[in-house]
Amino acid sequence: MKILLNNTSLFESLRPFNDLGFVPTMGGIHKGHLSLINKSNKLCKKTIVSIFVNPKQFNNKKDLKSYPRNINKDLKILKKSKKVDFVYLPKFKEIYNDKKKSKITLQKKDKILCAKFRKGHFEGVLDVMNKLTNIVKPKKIFMGEKDFQQLYLVKKELEKKYKTKVIPCKTIRDRNNVALSSRNFLLKKPNLVIAAKIYEKLVGIKKYIKKKKNIRSFLNLQKIELKNNYKIKIDYLELRNIKNLKISSTNKNSRLFIAYYLNNIRLIDNL
Repeated sequence: MKILLNNTSLFESLRPFNDLGFVPTMGGIHKGHLSLINKSNKLCKKTIVSIFVNPKQFNNKKDLKSYPRNINKDLKILKKSKKVDFVYLPKFKEIYNDKKKSKITLQKKDKILCAKFRKGHFEGVLDVMNKLTNIVKPKKIFMGEKDFQQLYLVKKELEKKYKTKVIPCKTIRDRNNVALSSRNFLLKKPNLVIAAKIYEKLVGIKKYIKKKKNIRSFLNLQKIELKNNYKIKIDYLELRNIKNLKISSTNKNSRLFIAYYLNNIRLIDNL
């Protein structure tokens, strides 16, 4: 596993390879990331993982400050996996080496779900993914379905610009079915117990949706019940079509999306 600290080193190391799998991360490496790396290993000859906490995708300074960082721990996990060929650890200036302002803007129809509640977040995500893709030049990029809206927007943005494919990878969950996330490191065990109960409730909600005529009204009632039962703040609870992320009136080709705050930590999930 070779560690690349700057673009010069990266260009020299990657030049011989044209079948490169790329797993972009912000650190806090967990089994979800390792599953992306495993998929890359199966489909590509070489795998590169980036660790870069991108300040431009945080719409809240406190969130940026509290985001879990432990680079030594991350590197130990990646090295132990024996499945990573390169780790890219760029500084801010390596990614944002020009002074041009980003021209990325979301279409009105895409300002939904997390984009509605985290202003500027996905503009930052798409900006950094454009820059990373242009630097790394991977054949395939591996991203998890837990961040489904991110996956949807990145795939739509990058595949029309670069000779790369964005590969969706299934959400990895812990033994209590809580979706793995770097933010989970900020939660205590009692919080994770609540998160597991919320997941169970969501499974029930999804099951009963097909019996309801007015899905939006039903979900609004379920949202109130979740808030009251678990003392959480909910940004959204919506059923949307996976092809275009439009509000859906059927379970077919749809997912139930939620974003909520547990002990002031924002969690998202979809099923």
